[in-house]
Amino acid sequence: MAKIKKGDLVVVIAGRDRGQQGRVLEVHTETDRVVVEGVQRVTKHIKPGTRRDNQQGGLVTVEAPIHISNVMLVDPETKQGTRVGYRTEEVERDGVKREVRVRVAKRSGKDV
Repeated sequence: MAKIKKGDLVVVIAGRDRGQQGRVLEVHTETDRVVVEGVQRVTKHIKPGTRRDNQQGGLVTVEAPIHISNVMLVDPETKQGTRVGYRTEEVERDGVKREVRVRVAKRSGKDV
C-alpha cells in the first residue's frame, strides 16, 4: 500500500529534479511509481492526428513517472519532507463504531 496519494504535495529527494516540489497527478501502485506535476519532464514525439488536443503532432513535453522511493510527503506545518505514519481512530457513524486509519506526519505529528 502506497503512503503517497493523488493530490499530495511531495518533494523529490533523489534524481535530477532533487529539491523540487509538486502535486501528485497519478499513482501507479503496480509499478510503485508516481507522476508529479512539473517534475521529471521529458520530450515526447507525437504523430499528427493521434490525439484530439494535438492535431499537428511534433514534440510535446510531459511528466514521466518517478519511483515512489524518490519522493517524500511535505509536512503541512514545517513545509519540509517527512515520513508518513498511521494512527487508528474510532469513529461513530449512524450508531456504528468503526476504526479508521489516519495518515500522520512523523516530523510534526500532525494529520495529513
